Amino acid sequence: MTHRKYILDLTLTAVEQLNERCALLRATDPTAPLPPMQAGQFAQLRVDNSPHAFLRRPISIHNVDRERNEVWFLVQIVGKGTKGLAQMKCHERLNAVLPLGNGFTLPERQTERVLLVGGGVGVAPLLLLGKQLSERGVRPTFLLGARSEKDLLQTEHFRHYGDLHVSTEDGSLGERGFVTQHPLMHEAHFDRVYVCGPKPMMVAVAHWAKSGNIWCEVSLENRMACGIGACLCCVEDTSEGHVCVCTEGPVFNIEQLKWQI
Repeated sequence: MTHRKYILDLTLTAVEQLNERCALLRATDPTAPLPPMQAGQFAQLRVDNSPHAFLRRPISIHNVDRERNEVWFLVQIVGKGTKGLAQMKCHERLNAVLPLGNGFTLPERQTERVLLVGGGVGVAPLLLLGKQLSERGVRPTFLLGARSEKDLLQTEHFRHYGDLHVSTEDGSLGERGFVTQHPLMHEAHFDRVYVCGPKPMMVAVAHWAKSGNIWCEVSLENRMACGIGACLCCVEDTSEGHVCVCTEGPVFNIEQLKWQI
């Protein structure tokens, strides 16, 4: 599926430090309405004034606020590029290429029971997905996991769109353990599951979904450089051969992936 891509000079309306490793960037286009964006798509953000960050950084589209004409980006600080983004100031210019990739497939029926599973900063694309499901009359269930309570992000926003359950590895909030150990995974029935987070978590949830014959999509977080399928550094082995995650994904149905599930 081909989507029109835009190169936009956005203006930051807010930069919020969520914890020591993550920041929320909100940005607007002061000249025109933002283009259509699907949950699961991403943007390539330029890092200005940094001698160490030559390439753009791929960041999931976290939310779109049409009333404020804002797009939100959840940035995890993992290197000099993402640190540069997280240290930007309100009113600065943020150059973005978006929307890139293919998003999640939304259900046709409002009666479907939908589970969204996120781990760590992998929760990023699930907020917009929850919002778009809600707009279709589907109230999703969120199951979010993190190392500890301080690592759980944007919980108040997730609660706005669905029923929220959490797991923390240290037991500081919600159930102790991994999301795959949460009682919800064993006590409730779901028609669809959407997943984003660390690969071991996604593989485990995909295995659970396949064993229960549950339709499941995952959003891969392969390392990306160009975002347009030119550099071949995000290749994934699928049932259709080796494909670039940035152009054919990042969202895939688990039936397409050659994971050991």
